[in-house]
Order: sequence, then C-alpha cells, then structure tokens
Amino acid sequence: MTEHPTTIDTPPSGAFEDMLRIVEELDTPAGYKAELVRGKIVVSPGPKLRYMKVMRSLRLQLGPHAPVGNEADVTPILFAFPGSERACGPDLHVADESAFDAEGRHADGAALSLVAELTSDSTKDVDWIDKMETYGRIVPVYLLLDMGIGEINVLWDPSPKGYRSRTNVPFGRPVRIPAPFDFELDTTGFLSTGADAGDEAGHP
Repeated sequence: MTEHPTTIDTPPSGAFEDMLRIVEELDTPAGYKAELVRGKIVVSPGPKLRYMKVMRSLRLQLGPHAPVGNEADVTPILFAFPGSERACGPDLHVADESAFDAEGRHADGAALSLVAELTSDSTKDVDWIDKMETYGRIVPVYLLLDMGIGEINVLWDPSPKGYRSRTNVPFGRPVRIPAPFDFELDTTGFLSTGADAGDEAGHP
C-alpha cells in the first residue's frame, strides 16, 4: 500500500449494498481503512501516530458532554449512509451505543451525533467535499481539523442541502461545540501537532 489514498477497481454492480459488502470483506493492511466514496472503494492510511494525541484530547473532552447513551471513540468503525450511498470511517466518532448491538461489520450513520476528521493535502477533497456533503445531511456536528495550517472547523445544523452553520478558529483558541454538546473545546494541546513546516500533516 502507498501512503496516499488508493482506489480499488471493482466490478461495476450499481448496488450500494453489494459495494458495501465488498468494503466490509476487504482484508486491509494494519493501520489502513477502506471506505465507499463516490461509488468507489478507497483505501487510505490512518492518522500518523503523533496525531493520536489530538484525537485522544478530543475524545476526553467530548465524552462528558455527549448525549445520553452516546460514547466518543477513535476505534475504526465503518458507518453506512444509504441515502448518500456512502460508507465512511471517521477518525473519531460519537455515536449511540445501541448502534453496535447489530450484527454485521458496519453501523448506521444515523446513530452519529458527531464526527471528526483530521485532514491533510491528500485527503482534503474527500473530507471537505464528499464527507462534508454526506455528514451534512444527517450528522449533527462535524469537526474538520486541518492539521496542515493548524485550524479547526466546526460545522453544524444539518439539512438536505448540507450544514447551515460553520465557524473556524486556529489551534490554541477555544471553540464552541454546539448542541447536543454545548461546551467550549480547548485546543491549546493541538498546537504542537498542527501547522508543521514542510510536513504534510494529518494522514500520511
């Protein structure tokens, strides 16, 4: 595998469930994840180890403010969005625990209350366009961390046309995480991992 997202050629089936089944059955290398994006299977590397610090900080801060019955986690989980014919594995998710009672290898995207992606030059198009469109129809809050410039974008209020509201601040400043969380996120701990000169941050 390369250090950049790779598209896997698959026989055209035209059926979302068939493509989803292929994604679930892929034997991806350790540290990689497979997602269904724009009708294609994309295999990409997970975050660099040093970005786990940011993900851990997000998980610890979000957890106490999560809706009742929801848990924040960084475990790689595939969430399906049948209405958009997408299947995404966010870097961090907050979801209703009942979603994981089901059989199978993917969870229902409708169970999500928040997702977070740590983006880089190689994943920006997917995170800013495809995932924003997918999440923006159903997920209450989307955190998009641009690790290259050291900035966090908060998007909320989903609609059939995407998120209606957005704000962004540089790492080091607090940012309000809207309902159903309603708290100030401390980003000072993100400073040492973002906007590194000469380094393509986020995913390799």
